[in-house]
Amino acid sequence: MEWTVAAGVLAGLLISVVTAPVGVSGAVFLLPVHLSVFGVPNPAVTPTNLLFNVVAGPGALWRYRRDGALRGPLARRLVAGTLPGVVAGAVIRVHALPGPTVYRLLIAGLLLPLGVWLCARTLRPVRRPGPATPPAEPSPGVLTGLAVAVGVVGGIYGIGGGSLLGPVLVARGLPVARVAPAALATTFVTSVVGAATYAVLSLAGTGDIAPDWWLGLACGLGGLIGGYLGARLQPRLPERALRLLLGALATTIGALYAAQAVT
Repeated sequence: MEWTVAAGVLAGLLISVVTAPVGVSGAVFLLPVHLSVFGVPNPAVTPTNLLFNVVAGPGALWRYRRDGALRGPLARRLVAGTLPGVVAGAVIRVHALPGPTVYRLLIAGLLLPLGVWLCARTLRPVRRPGPATPPAEPSPGVLTGLAVAVGVVGGIYGIGGGSLLGPVLVARGLPVARVAPAALATTFVTSVVGAATYAVLSLAGTGDIAPDWWLGLACGLGGLIGGYLGARLQPRLPERALRLLLGALATTIGALYAAQAVT
C-alpha cells in the first residue's frame, strides 16, 4: 500500500507538470499506468481516472483564476455541453463497453491524426497572400455540439474531455492560453459528475465499477501540486512551443493507444 501511494503521487506530479500548461489534466496518460503498473481492473480504471481529475484539478484552476484566465464564456459553454455527455458516457461504459479495446481505438483515431496535423501546421504554417486574418471562432452551437460529443467519450474513457477539447479547439485557431484554462475547468466539472455517476452505478451493478479510492487520491494529490506548477509555467512559454507541446501530447496519446489496441 505504501509503495502504491508513493508511486501514485509521483506519477500524478510528473504528468501534470507537463500537461497542465496546454489544458490537459494528465488522466489520459495515467490510464496505461493504472492498467499496466497498478493493475486496476476494468471498468474501475475509468472512475479512478475521474477521481484523479477531481483531486488534481483545483491546483491548476486556482492558478489560472488568479491570473484572470478563466474569464469569458468559453468555459461555461464547454461545461454546459460536456455535463450531459459525461453521464451518458458513464452509462455506456458500464453497460455496453466493459473492455478497453473499442475506446482505445476511438481515442487513437481522433488524437493521432489531429496531433500530427497540429505539429505540422505549427512548424510549417500555411501562408496566404494578403493580410493575415485570424481563423473564425466556432459558433456557440458548434462548441456545444462538440462538447456533448467529447463529454460522451470522456465519460467512457475517464478523461473528463479536456484532453480532447484542447487539441480540437487549438486546431481551429484558438490560442492555447485561452483554451487551456477552459479545457481544464471542463475536465474538473465533468469529472466530478462522472465520478458521482460511477459511484451510483456501482451501488446497483456488479463487478469492479467503483474507483480505486487510495490510488485515485494519491495520483490526484501529485496532480494537484503538478497542475499548479504547470499552470504557473504556462505564461513563460511562447504560443508556438505550447502548440507543439499539445500536438506532441496528442500524437503520443494516439500512438500509445493505437499500439495497445492492436496488441
